[in-house]
Amino acid sequence: MRYAVLVTGPAGAGKSTFCNGLMTHLQTSKRSGHLVNMDPAANSDAFEYEPSIDIRDLVSLEDVMDELGYGPNGGLVYCFEYLLENMDWLDEELGGYEDDYLIFDCPGQIELYTHHPFLPTLVRHLQRLGIRTCAVYLIESQFMEDKYKFFSGVLSAMSAMVNLEVPWLNIMSKMDLVTTNVEDKGSGRNGIRTRKDIARYLEADPMLLLSAPGSREERTERNSKFHALNQAIVQLIEDHPLVKFLAMDLTNPDSIETVLSHIDYVMQYGEDEEPKEPGDLDEGDFAEME
Repeated sequence: MRYAVLVTGPAGAGKSTFCNGLMTHLQTSKRSGHLVNMDPAANSDAFEYEPSIDIRDLVSLEDVMDELGYGPNGGLVYCFEYLLENMDWLDEELGGYEDDYLIFDCPGQIELYTHHPFLPTLVRHLQRLGIRTCAVYLIESQFMEDKYKFFSGVLSAMSAMVNLEVPWLNIMSKMDLVTTNVEDKGSGRNGIRTRKDIARYLEADPMLLLSAPGSREERTERNSKFHALNQAIVQLIEDHPLVKFLAMDLTNPDSIETVLSHIDYVMQYGEDEEPKEPGDLDEGDFAEME
């Protein structure tokens, strides 16, 4: 059985760093993992591990922009449409892997997850090949510094979940840049948060979007033209509580193991595998036990 993890999320969320950390942890755990680069605009320096499959071997954004005169966004869409027309290339590249983890490092343009049919088509194609597929969606801990930015991330994660329709994990990355120690302010570049406050963001508490009743901020918001919109967003999240985040600190091996165990669980990793006997044993070794 093969397994595919689509690593998605906005630009700067740490997707490539996450892929590198996951690859390192798999190798340390004596598990087989392979990196699949799905970003035609990727910089090779971002990869700690050489991709086993690289979309740039089929088409690259730089070539499309040079030869067709497209801009970055139009060129990216062209690259993925070209891949969809040449899925036999991907089939051939995937054919050499069995019982492996395939980690798909996806680009950071979130409209690819929320609007464009590319990733849903890719997911269905992988499933037809018998590859169990899940997706992780990363947003970085800096989003907790701006409640409006945070809930834009929540809504984009929700939209992507509905669009892709696969087992899903949302991850709050770069948690090593957040500290709960008020005496060591320098250790938390993304701010100081109490554990209770962090939990409200990991649970995506929609009431964070509204200020306390009777407060100065609440009176200001009530007079804002966006007040009704904020109320509607709160109601939407309360009616469809799909988004929760798993905290991830790539400097902590236990945190990576926790994330990997959740990925294993949602994909039911290893549940269909037959038990394997040690290679140095045969039937004669058990004769005395009969």
